[in-house]
Amino acid sequence: MGEKKSCYVTTPIYYASGNIHIGHTYCNVCADTIARYKRMMGYDVRFMTGSDEHGEKIQKKALEAGLSPKEYVDKIASSFKEVWKAMNISYDYYVRTTDESHVACVQKVFTKLLEKGDIYLGKYEGWYCTPCESFFTDAQVGEGHLCPDCHRPVHWESEDSYFLNVKKFVPDLLKFYEEHPSFCRKDKLNEMINTFIKPGLDDLCITRTSFDWGVPIKENPKHIVYVWIDALLNYVSALGYESGDDSLMEKYWGKDTEIVQLAGRDINRFHTIYWPILLMALGLREPDHILVHGLLLTKSGVKLSKSLGNAPSPYPLIERYGVDSLRYYMVREMQFGEDGAFTPTQFVDRLNADLANNYGNLVNRTLSMVNRYFDGVIPTYRSPSSPLTLEMMEKAFSKIEEYVSLMDKYDITSGAGKAMELLALGSKYFDDMAPWNLAKEGKTELLEETLYAACELIRMGSILLSPVMPEKTKEALDQENVPEELRSFEKIKEVGKLSLIHVNTLSPLFPRLKKDEELSFLTKLIDGE
Repeated sequence: MGEKKSCYVTTPIYYASGNIHIGHTYCNVCADTIARYKRMMGYDVRFMTGSDEHGEKIQKKALEAGLSPKEYVDKIASSFKEVWKAMNISYDYYVRTTDESHVACVQKVFTKLLEKGDIYLGKYEGWYCTPCESFFTDAQVGEGHLCPDCHRPVHWESEDSYFLNVKKFVPDLLKFYEEHPSFCRKDKLNEMINTFIKPGLDDLCITRTSFDWGVPIKENPKHIVYVWIDALLNYVSALGYESGDDSLMEKYWGKDTEIVQLAGRDINRFHTIYWPILLMALGLREPDHILVHGLLLTKSGVKLSKSLGNAPSPYPLIERYGVDSLRYYMVREMQFGEDGAFTPTQFVDRLNADLANNYGNLVNRTLSMVNRYFDGVIPTYRSPSSPLTLEMMEKAFSKIEEYVSLMDKYDITSGAGKAMELLALGSKYFDDMAPWNLAKEGKTELLEETLYAACELIRMGSILLSPVMPEKTKEALDQENVPEELRSFEKIKEVGKLSLIHVNTLSPLFPRLKKDEELSFLTKLIDGE
């Protein structure tokens, strides 16, 4: 495995103006898959998520609920953490922008940049979308004056504001893009360059005075830091930046750490333009990768959004299908980086094809035959005598290498697909070897070889799928009674150590879904889509 490395994985922090829906869970499941994969490969991982708790919209929501803004966001943050627990998100740190340490960091950063001359006082006039907390130009809102992100009306705002001198850093930003091609996918970056940079990037308004729920600047307390600057700084405030203790910053934001940050395409602009500029202004390094993922849509192409009222909670899906089935669908069905649809038919078909018919069926068939023919004891390993066994194992090893190559490039969708392809080798292998006939014909040694090889296939496939489905893969390995030391990726190719293990009680991993029943349930859940 080589020397242990470190990796910092972050999700965007979620705006605390309502409940989490399955669109939010998609990003965190993808980030969690990456974090778990990195841990599996020997990295020292710090995985961060959190809640963005300031802004005009939250202040209005709290007022409507008869609560103070802090009381309101306390309830929301608690509900967010409950969802991440239910989704088995293995984060190491949860940041809240109302944390005293974060507020202090934002204020110190503002002072630092003001003293450097990278922030100046001016007057902002432009179109503002309250739900998106974003400013837009005339060209972006068009004649209808609609937000280009959520398509709702924007309004004209004019107020005294401080600005970040982003124009100063545009040449350095473009040079950074050129010198770091793996920073962000080319098409995602080109969209930002053509839409925002080439037409002329204006200096960024970074304070507001029309409301007071946010981080006040010490130099002029009537000014509240713009929510997107406040929110972006959480990535370093969570590491103790400007706290007087730089140990986590040195470890997880240092040159030897791989920094991987996820962001939905609707917030691409903030993460690939303003975030690196802010870091340049502070003299900090940029992330290695901004992984811009697509949005979860309905089958008619509408974004799943709590503000649009078309996004279901993940809880009914978890309760009915199990958290790992939902996690697998999100990673495997929707190509990471592209928009994807959550539709009832795709959901049922994917779960039946991959989980029930492939993975679950292989585990059930293999361990059932181990019970039937060998009293529940995995046969003794011998060097394979059948060319079919040798071919199957060779293909399995090849799938492992392909899996690693894809996962290292953060193509988690195709990586999960390779793991399923490895497991699918088992069905063909059984068809070719026909172990039931070997038992009838008394070919005991060949039967032992066949079932032993299938047990290894289950072990290898379960290890590869564990970042996506941590619970069900553990259940499969527990049923097979695989020793802990053989469950690591480091030992994945060490074939021959399962001999004479007594398998545990067998129970179906993924019962096959009755399509009509599930389509009815899912269609009602997703607002008739």
